[in-house]
Amino acid sequence: MKKSFIVDIISFLFIVLFLYTGINKLIDFTVFKYQIAESPVLAPVAWWIAWLIPAAEFLVSGLLLVSGWRLKGMYASLILMVSFTLYIILIMSLSKNLPCSCGGVIALLSWKQHLLFNGVFIVLAVTGIILQRNRTVV
Repeated sequence: MKKSFIVDIISFLFIVLFLYTGINKLIDFTVFKYQIAESPVLAPVAWWIAWLIPAAEFLVSGLLLVSGWRLKGMYASLILMVSFTLYIILIMSLSKNLPCSCGGVIALLSWKQHLLFNGVFIVLAVTGIILQRNRTVV
């Protein structure tokens, strides 16, 4: 299987993930903002975070769509997924009863399932970065 095809698939998966969750957050913006405000970590900046996360997800999706920006999009995907994962670990240490603000069916996952889901996407991002860097160098 060609490296470019694998990178395209990984990019597609991230685009679908980020557009799906970003759109769901905006559709249920009031609920999303409320859930963010429930977080003991994010409550003081809930309004900003509620806009920043979907905007970042849309921006990263755009980067992944353009082949010349794909590597930057992969790095940004990795940063988002690691940030979301660190936040989940922090939330799990504070309270396991906080609602998930991911959006859509992903919100139905338990916190442990979120960690597994994010771990898979972190591995995909790292794989995409390695393959895209090798592809760009050649």
